[in-house]
Amino acid sequence: MAEADLDTVIRQLAKAQNKSLMAAAKKRQGLFIAKAASAKDKEAKARFKLLAQSAMLHGTAAAKRLQNSADNAADSYARAVKNAADEIAAMKFAKKAEKKAEKQPAKAAKKAKKKAAKKSG
Repeated sequence: MAEADLDTVIRQLAKAQNKSLMAAAKKRQGLFIAKAASAKDKEAKARFKLLAQSAMLHGTAAAKRLQNSADNAADSYARAVKNAADEIAAMKFAKKAEKKAEKQPAKAAKKAKKKAAKKSG
């Protein structure tokens, strides 16, 4: 692998960050569930369970936002690279057309001279 596309690298990094984020959210959820299990009264248990649920919801939402952001950045980069390549190709085509157009008047003049010579001769 000589050179990786940057959009692929962006997606891979986001995937790794997503995994670590979800692992941290699950760890936090486990912590709150453990506290809920060791809680003395009903209110404390309910509060810790709610905190565990909230930690997982927030972790999942953050992971989704991170993934969407990375996908947008990767897509944007890929689109920019494609547009730049198209622009370069268009510039090359325009340059060839310009050179061809420069040669055309000279050829037209030569043909006109030949036609004039045929008519007079």
